[in-house]
Amino acid sequence: MNKIVSSKVSSPAQLLESLSDAIAYVAEKVAASVVRVGSGRRFGGSGVVWSSDGYVVTASHVVGRLSEVEVGLSDGRSFHAKVLGHDQYSDVALLKIDADKITPIELGDSERVRAGQFVLALANPFGEQPSVTSGIITSPKRTIRGWWGRLMENVVVTDAPLNPGYSGGPLVDAAGRMIGLNVAYVYSRGIAIPISTVKNVADRLAHEGKMKRAYIGIVSDTISLPEEIAKQPQIQQDEGLIVLSVASDTPAKRAGLAMGDVIVKFDQKPIMSVYDLHRLLTEEVIGKPTKLSLLRGEKLTELTITPNESSE
Repeated sequence: MNKIVSSKVSSPAQLLESLSDAIAYVAEKVAASVVRVGSGRRFGGSGVVWSSDGYVVTASHVVGRLSEVEVGLSDGRSFHAKVLGHDQYSDVALLKIDADKITPIELGDSERVRAGQFVLALANPFGEQPSVTSGIITSPKRTIRGWWGRLMENVVVTDAPLNPGYSGGPLVDAAGRMIGLNVAYVYSRGIAIPISTVKNVADRLAHEGKMKRAYIGIVSDTISLPEEIAKQPQIQQDEGLIVLSVASDTPAKRAGLAMGDVIVKFDQKPIMSVYDLHRLLTEEVIGKPTKLSLLRGEKLTELTITPNESSE
């Protein structure tokens, strides 16, 4: 009887010990690829060694508008890094260091992540041994509006705590493969940019130094539509985007947009917030005549606008 009880008691302990060893192994495997990103002695964020020839990815808000930052490796070495480019919309930045014997992280597939999957979040804000938190994916593809006001689409949401300095660090799966770039901790949830997005942006930044975005030249805000207008067959939406000002010599000015107009559709897609419009102002519409539906007074009007490339 005692032997049976002893066997039942020790088995869970062995399982927990095996699990603990496995988590530690993955953390140690990834540690060499997680770096500090900062400026001078200021508290920094984190980054990830992207390739063996010195490319490093981090969060755009970690580097801000700096052209150079410091990158500290877990082995104690420190390097000046050039900021090759950053994209505020996706919150991804690409750096370059002149270093050898660095370990790029192994990349996973963010299209295959699923709710309930175990993950680790790593950070190295002090340029020493990385710190680690763990959790599960609560939503593999979600749109969320952060406390800073910006809408983030198709992000990976986890319950892994992200402490200060975790921005720019990797989110990895149980095999240590990077599936996301940690960028925020909102509503007690960790927010990570999926690796598919990071790959796309990093490649563009490496070749062109920026992500091309479209620009039309307005200041606007969300406004509720009167019920009798919202229910019209051509509209069918509760909110629109009221134009507060139109800059001179811009696509909006040339198209005939005026203060007080309420934009309801861009390229026949509903516009109910600034975020809806920003999401559609992609590289694909630069220089392309595009239909813009708006309310001028209570009359639905259609204009044609040709967005420029944004200079920011």
